Amino acid sequence: MHDYPLITTMAAAFTASWIFGMMAHKLRLSPIVGYLLAGIAIGPFTPGFVGDSTLAPQLAEIGVILLMFGVGLHFQLKDLLAVRNLAVPGAIAQSVVATLLGLLLAEAFGMPFKAGLVLGISTAVASTVVLIRGLNDNKLLNTTGGHVAVGWTIVEDLFTVVFLVLIPALGGGAGAAHSPNASNGPLWLALLIALGRLVALVVLLLVVGSKLIPWLMVRVAKLRSRELFTLTVLVAAIAIAAGSSYLFGASMALGAFLAGMVVGQSPVSHQAAADALPLRDAFAVLFFTSVGMLFDPRFVLHEPLLVLAGLAIILVGKPLATLLIVAIIGYPFRVGLTVALALAQIGELSFILAEVGHRQGLINDSVHNLIIAGAIISIVINPFLFGLINPIERLIKKFPRVWRLLNRRALHREGQLNPPAEAIVNRTADPVAVVVGYGPAGKTVDELLRKEGLQTVIVDLNMDTVQALTAKGRAAIYGDAFNIEVMHRALPAATHIIITLRDSTNRTPLIAAAKLINPAVKVFVRARYMAEMEELRRVGADGVCFEEAEAAVALAKLVMLDRGHDADRLREETGRIRRRLYANHGIPSTISGDFATASALL
Repeated sequence: MHDYPLITTMAAAFTASWIFGMMAHKLRLSPIVGYLLAGIAIGPFTPGFVGDSTLAPQLAEIGVILLMFGVGLHFQLKDLLAVRNLAVPGAIAQSVVATLLGLLLAEAFGMPFKAGLVLGISTAVASTVVLIRGLNDNKLLNTTGGHVAVGWTIVEDLFTVVFLVLIPALGGGAGAAHSPNASNGPLWLALLIALGRLVALVVLLLVVGSKLIPWLMVRVAKLRSRELFTLTVLVAAIAIAAGSSYLFGASMALGAFLAGMVVGQSPVSHQAAADALPLRDAFAVLFFTSVGMLFDPRFVLHEPLLVLAGLAIILVGKPLATLLIVAIIGYPFRVGLTVALALAQIGELSFILAEVGHRQGLINDSVHNLIIAGAIISIVINPFLFGLINPIERLIKKFPRVWRLLNRRALHREGQLNPPAEAIVNRTADPVAVVVGYGPAGKTVDELLRKEGLQTVIVDLNMDTVQALTAKGRAAIYGDAFNIEVMHRALPAATHIIITLRDSTNRTPLIAAAKLINPAVKVFVRARYMAEMEELRRVGADGVCFEEAEAAVALAKLVMLDRGHDADRLREETGRIRRRLYANHGIPSTISGDFATASALL
């Protein structure tokens, strides 16, 4: 009988990952937990089938390459710039704090300095996958806290990428001996050489490659061969990653990240992402499974104090540092709490750092197991932490001094920015409309209301947006609109409140409070689902724009336009669709003809 260790290991890994992944999904946990447990189940430290532990690291390396390629492919500088004033300094400061805590832990348990450095940075970087899922499941992704948390992880990812460059220079083990960056000279010289090679790699890829690779991908796409295009994507990811390691001494993870950034500049980047996604997901499963295979679950029983100390950094040290940093920069407590709890976990990039550090001899099996144990436990716990946001906020409010201290800078900034808006509202003779949120929807509504002769007041938690509007002489209020104290300046004089934010968990208390303060005010709300109608009507919303209904109408209209229907048929059919959708949910609609609105009046 033939022996096929690669096939049997992959078959066992995929099968175990499917079983444990399904179990994790049923328990409302991240599938990553299931994949890690699958690796433990087929690893050498548990009874039963044992996968080939020599092949697992190579499969994991392909998973690392495709994961980092995907990170680079979807890296958007504009997402980072939107929250740069908080995310950039916050992520850097929090990473420094976590690294220092890792060094302290290493010192306390007798570990080398370099091991503490890898441990600290590994605990500093949160999993973007886990973070986005947690925020989305709790309807926090599109809040200010959600945007800041995503931007924060982007900075952490970049910080990790830089450290991946330095690991070979710091390495002193067997893996480092064969690295082009290995040096017998002083550490500063090795770091200087490593950074020099990084600059050369970045220049080659982001300057030369940014012109050559997108051009080549467009040419291949014009051949209309799906196989050749997918092969081109794989060459861009794997060949560039391998070349970066062989020629420049950089980690393959870094080369893959830069390759993804270059491909992301191509006009066919969306197709590249679509073709790479199935492969990335498949090998990402193998990556997490192979990490689990290297984990000895007995480590938790043998070193409980070390595991608890590592978890303390992830679940206590990082969140507290984040809260204080956000408070010092000047954002409200709730934003800080959302970001802090979202970051209270570690994941894929921590594994990559641990794997590279382990191969370079910077960390031993004990530290490697500690990072994996910290990731598994924190990923399991993290989804439940979001349920603590409101209880923690209520608890802190019971201690007025602590509450004022944590919101001191935010209140100070509000005090500097908001009085001009109050002055404009007090002296205007025009009716006042409050627009909550200044994204594309908010800007459109604001422009329309001003044309109609209303004085608009913008409420937004983006400091740059409020400062820019104030500089133009516009009435803009900085603060959390769902804190009624922020709104009190404009509410008494308001005739309308238009809430353009979606997925706002505190939307209903705001509507109820606004109606109590000013019963005559009309409240129009943006909502995603028609199932939200009853709750919004109960608290006093006067009109709601349902995204799922308007998407259905817009798509139907596109199809009818493509089929050549005239304007009268379009009005008739779109009106019928709206009436049917709203009637199915018990919503009386006042929509008719060319004056069809995107809202249902309740």
